[in-house]
Amino acid sequence: MGNSPDFQKLRKHMTIFRVAQVFLFVILIFMAVNFQAQFVNSGKSPQFLKSVIAALIIQLILFYPINKFAAGDAEREMAATNPAATQEELSKLRSKRIVSDFTKAAVFIFFITFISTAPAILVINCTVFFVFILSVLTYFQCYNFVIRRAIKNR
Repeated sequence: MGNSPDFQKLRKHMTIFRVAQVFLFVILIFMAVNFQAQFVNSGKSPQFLKSVIAALIIQLILFYPINKFAAGDAEREMAATNPAATQEELSKLRSKRIVSDFTKAAVFIFFITFISTAPAILVINCTVFFVFILSVLTYFQCYNFVIRRAIKNR
């Protein structure tokens, strides 16, 4: 029993990600209502649906890379729970984690910068915001799915 992996840290990550998903979903709904009200006030209410459809199409295009990235993160975290891992393997996993964290930070900074500097065109702002929130939600969902499956298989 002393040689079995400890999944407590991974379960905490999954719980944190679930809470974050609920929070992001609430923000998504709140902002959708606000964007829809802005579209109605500007007299361009059909553009809201076009913006949502554009965000969903972009999200479908981004799904595969996000899924691969999240699966890589999840598999790396699963490998880190191996009690038989050597110090060299843990060091390699740590460096991969740092690269992954920098990549996530770069994507976050890109979206925040793009949203803040985008022209004041409501369709673009709405689409980019939805793509950002949906991308984060997709990452969390894919990560949790891979971790749950890996824990179940072990």
